[in-house]
This record gives sequence, C-alpha cells and structure tokens, in this order.
Amino acid sequence: MKTLYTAVAIVEGGRQGHGRTSDGRLEGDLSVPEDMGGGRGGVGTNPEQLFAVGYAACFQSALLNVASGRKLDASDSRITSRVGLGPTGHGGMGLTVALDLHAPHLSPTEAADLMARAHELCPYSNATRGNIDVNLTVDGASLEDSRAT
Repeated sequence: MKTLYTAVAIVEGGRQGHGRTSDGRLEGDLSVPEDMGGGRGGVGTNPEQLFAVGYAACFQSALLNVASGRKLDASDSRITSRVGLGPTGHGGMGLTVALDLHAPHLSPTEAADLMARAHELCPYSNATRGNIDVNLTVDGASLEDSRAT
C-alpha cells in the first residue's frame, strides 16, 4: 500500500495524561471515564471518544463519496458512532462499534445500500474488519430491515 498521509500523535500519561498531534491541530487532556473507575467530572476525553469521532468522520466521507457517484442526495445526513469497550473474556479488552445513519433525503433502501458500500470502502472499516464487531443501522433499523421497507 502506498501511504498518502501519516498522522502523528504524542501521548504522555496514558488514559490520564495529555495528547497532541505533531502539527498542533489537536491537543487535549485525557481522562478515564467514570464508568471505568475514573473520577467524576474528568476534564479530558478518552481514546474511545476519539476513535468514535474518527470512525464516524471517515465513514461518512466514504458514504458521501458513494452517494455523489450514484447521484443520491445525502446532504443533511449524519452518522452516530458508538464505541464500546469491555473485557474479551480471555484476559484482554476489546471494542465494539455501532454506526447509525440518519439521511432525511434518502429512502431506507438507498440509505442501507450506501451504508453497505461505505463499509466496504472506509479505511476504518477495512482496518477493523474481522477484529471488531461493527453493527450498521439506518435510523436504528438493521440494513436488512431498512431494505425491506
């Protein structure tokens, strides 16, 4: 694979530290979520929130690209990304991802088809395929249910 871009981030202090990108465009404190034993009102974000934003942004870009090629109106659409963290059952921790599309100008069938194609193209989807369970929905309905309407 020919690398087109490389992001560089530096973190000190792990989940309770501070992180920044090498270009200074993103910088912030990190804190452990309260649900994972972190203190109340931690001021920082966490890796799962950053991953959720990154995956949603990348996925929606892929979706908008496919929609444009198919002459479909995906304007005003949004992707809601949920990233879960929990024990794998064999000593480690793992992630789950749920991506939900709301696209007011598309039929449920069009939206489901775009979700499926974007999932084939998105770099985050390709990186996680086989490693992380990713659940795709359109306004909360599975892709199969969306295509049936």
